[in-house]
Amino acid sequence: MKLNKFINQLNPNKQPQTGQEEEWSKALAAGIVSVKDIIAPPAIEVDFDFVKIGSTYYRTLFVIGYPRYVQANWLSPLINFEHTLITSMFVYPTEAKGVLDDLKRKITEMEATITADIQHGHVIDPAVQAALDDAQVLQDELVKGQERFFQFGLYVTIPAESLEELDTISKQVESTLGSLSLVPKHATLQMEEAYKTTLPEGTDHLYITRNMDTTSLATTFPFTSSSLTSNTGVMYGINEHNGSLVIFDRFTQENANSVVFAKSGAGKSYMVKLEALRSLMFGTEVIVIDPEEEYKSLAEAIGGEYISFDFDSPAKINPFDLSGVYEEDENELGLKILSLHGFLKVVMGKLTPTEDAIIDRALVATYKAKGITPDPTTQKKEPPLMEDLYKALIGMEEPQAKGLADRLEKFVKGSLIGIFNQQSNMDIKNTFTVFSVKNLEEELRPIAMHLILDFIWTRVKNDIKKRLLIVDEAWYMMQHADSATFMYSIAKRARKYYLGLTTISQDVEDVLANDYGKAIVTNSSIQILLKQSPASIDKIAQVFYLSEGEKHLLLASDVGEGIFFAGPHHVAIRVIASADEHALVTTNPKELLEMRQKSEDVLKQFEEPTPEQPQATVQPQEPILTEQIQPVPPISQNSTGNQPANQPQPTPNLTQNRQ
Repeated sequence: MKLNKFINQLNPNKQPQTGQEEEWSKALAAGIVSVKDIIAPPAIEVDFDFVKIGSTYYRTLFVIGYPRYVQANWLSPLINFEHTLITSMFVYPTEAKGVLDDLKRKITEMEATITADIQHGHVIDPAVQAALDDAQVLQDELVKGQERFFQFGLYVTIPAESLEELDTISKQVESTLGSLSLVPKHATLQMEEAYKTTLPEGTDHLYITRNMDTTSLATTFPFTSSSLTSNTGVMYGINEHNGSLVIFDRFTQENANSVVFAKSGAGKSYMVKLEALRSLMFGTEVIVIDPEEEYKSLAEAIGGEYISFDFDSPAKINPFDLSGVYEEDENELGLKILSLHGFLKVVMGKLTPTEDAIIDRALVATYKAKGITPDPTTQKKEPPLMEDLYKALIGMEEPQAKGLADRLEKFVKGSLIGIFNQQSNMDIKNTFTVFSVKNLEEELRPIAMHLILDFIWTRVKNDIKKRLLIVDEAWYMMQHADSATFMYSIAKRARKYYLGLTTISQDVEDVLANDYGKAIVTNSSIQILLKQSPASIDKIAQVFYLSEGEKHLLLASDVGEGIFFAGPHHVAIRVIASADEHALVTTNPKELLEMRQKSEDVLKQFEEPTPEQPQATVQPQEPILTEQIQPVPPISQNSTGNQPANQPQPTPNLTQNRQ
């Protein structure tokens, strides 16, 4: 019959069906599977304290008591509860006139109660006095139109796979609500209506409400997300959940270190360059180790110093440099020799315990030959060179010493002479300094990066300032255990020298497969994960405890999108830059070519004109000037006197002619 009526509504001019047609319509409707049939559970069991739908148990709570004072996002513990909950809020606007009448009556009653207590010498009930104060304030705000009045209902439905789990989670939810000064009750004997109330159909079957004004109601808004917006710091991007700015000061954390992991082309260098550029505005010095020449254009544009470390470069670094800074309970020479052990292992390869002991004695002897001892007063002297260590090894009696000298010989006398065997001739004086190792062979890059990092660390200890040290493509160093150990030691001690270490890598496996790489991650207060590849996502998820949703986010992210971790908080972030910033930090080849073409076009507009151009007549040759002036009567008959026709006119007339 319903189908028949529906057909008639669609076709109002159609004749009514006969009895036989109506039977056919009923038979047709009976054989049609509706959407409701598909989504409906096989059975529903209604108990006095729960509802069982299919194999899932549900229990609904309603709130009857609320705290006197609330603040923004005060329901966050409930909204972010660790178990799935179905929360429904109902808001009913109320006419102000009726509310004001009720308030006036309530105020009169409470004033009468207080007056009676005073007359009888009784102590005034604090609850009555507080209620009176609140009512009077609300009355004043309603009269002025500053507030409106509403009725608010809050219901929470708890799903569970078993009755035991339902009871356990119910107690946890009630405890959470109690911590918020809310008073929850079970919808006993009304579970079916209560469950329907939390369905997405917007119908309140219980109508259990509490009076609230506009300000109090606004604090119950549930769609809030974690935010990383502070009053100071650098803007990293936009929170993709709520559109707020992600502004953070890394130097306010227990350490100022950060790690950035992303696949190639995901925007990691773009993001770090933006942070460096913005940090400069706050007086933070920035030092970069750049294996791929990604920071060159930025350094040139902002007046930074770009140092290309290679065979032909005049810039040299002596691995044996000392900081010259004495700290109590710290042996500077001993620490330097320990650091050189790691550097020489990267240069020479794996050493046996015997070879390591020989290197140690040779290093001590090398410094001693220059008059440098653990006494801090001797450590201002000129440090030794690599060739001095080579000579010390040659002069030792142990047969292994000769083999070690042979392994150093190419850096002293062979094909690599000069690159690691000269006194340092530079210092870090610019606020933005970039060290490039792009022009070195692949096998020399880890050695050079280790040497540069040691040089920077020596200078950092010598002059404490607020600094960022950016190590791009850190996987080069993580390939060598000693370089990884050195980076870890800097990460641990950086805060002491007001330094923030930024470690960047696209090869996550190389970093996380190393125990020291994992230690660097755990010693970094900020972790930034941009777009990841499927091959590395499981390892990333294991280290950073990512949920399935967060894993999917990193796999599906666009360039410059990811997750920003800062201490216990993390948000989904999208990196943004202004047009001027983008022009400075982009490495997109297409965009770089377009910007270069625009620059060339602009320069052409300011080029000097060629001799063939008309402007050349500003200082014309004499015959041309005579031919131009002779036919013009005003010029040949001027007040300056008679002049021969074949002579050039005076300067004033020439100016007049140009005008």
